[in-house]
Amino acid sequence: MKIQFLLFIVFLNVSLWSFAQSDKGTVVTDMIYSQNLENDFGENPNRAVSVYLPPNYENSDQRYPVIYFLHGFMGDNKMMAMMSGLLDYAIADNKIKPFIMVIPDEKTTCQGSFYSNSGVFGDWEDFTAFDLVKYMDENYRTIPKKESRGITGHSMGGYGALKIAMHHPDIFSTVYAISPGALTIVAEYGPNSTTFRELSTIKTLEGLKRSYFGSVMMAFGRAWSPNPDNPPFYCDFPFVYNGDELTVNQDVLQKWYDNMPVHMIDDNLENLQQLKAIKLDWGRNAGDRFTLQCDMFSQRLENVGITHFVEEYIGTHGSGIYTKEGRIPQQVLPYFDFYLEFDGD
Repeated sequence: MKIQFLLFIVFLNVSLWSFAQSDKGTVVTDMIYSQNLENDFGENPNRAVSVYLPPNYENSDQRYPVIYFLHGFMGDNKMMAMMSGLLDYAIADNKIKPFIMVIPDEKTTCQGSFYSNSGVFGDWEDFTAFDLVKYMDENYRTIPKKESRGITGHSMGGYGALKIAMHHPDIFSTVYAISPGALTIVAEYGPNSTTFRELSTIKTLEGLKRSYFGSVMMAFGRAWSPNPDNPPFYCDFPFVYNGDELTVNQDVLQKWYDNMPVHMIDDNLENLQQLKAIKLDWGRNAGDRFTLQCDMFSQRLENVGITHFVEEYIGTHGSGIYTKEGRIPQQVLPYFDFYLEFDGD
């Protein structure tokens, strides 16, 4: 009798453990090699990609929509360790139906690719839109159609999400940009801030690492105005100071504008019209470079008749996003749950 009781206890514990395990998703990290990222400047074309597979993925043949999440400046795919818990919570709390999430590592030697085709330092947009999506559709049980793909991201990732959605409505149907940056040139990005005055005094890569905004500007430059013949930064800047004298390089400035979503709307109007849903948000206290440019982008969309959603919330650039009460599980994930198609037919 005692042996039967002990066996029952073991069976009960195993059953409870299995039930608990079924409430959690699985994170897999793969490595993808991309020809689009081949370059002569030391950027690694082998990229880690973390994939969240929903609870019971391995025990079924179900197919799922996919959300592509793009990390911010200085970030990488390792943020999936934090995101997976939020996904588990949102699914268990019935805020969302199960789906797959993908976070690629697109951090570069200058901390950020800005998800752009450089032609010199790698074509990161093509890697994201083509190579990454193709890899997911070939190796996981995705629903391989645009209506079941969404793209989102925070800060630099929010910029990347908007830009890639604007270029590829045939691949992604829905976009949500969380406090996106680099939408236009304002505040610390502008010629009369201290950024370019400081940058003009820096002559080495080592010195640049001590300047946050200088590092961001070099990342912009390597993404949008690379110049392999201009060491040590191998890019050109739109604004240069010689003492107190400002020179505006108009050709370079235009290259930057060509890659900034506020200035991309007219050329991508038909693409924007094809997107099923567009949303961006930002914290009221995030700083002018976020609040001003997000408002400008929304106003430009409104002016050309693009339906979209915007929300300014009380918070900073990073507060109240990655918590159970925060924007990821309470706003971002339910948004995709509503707009993405879960039917694979």
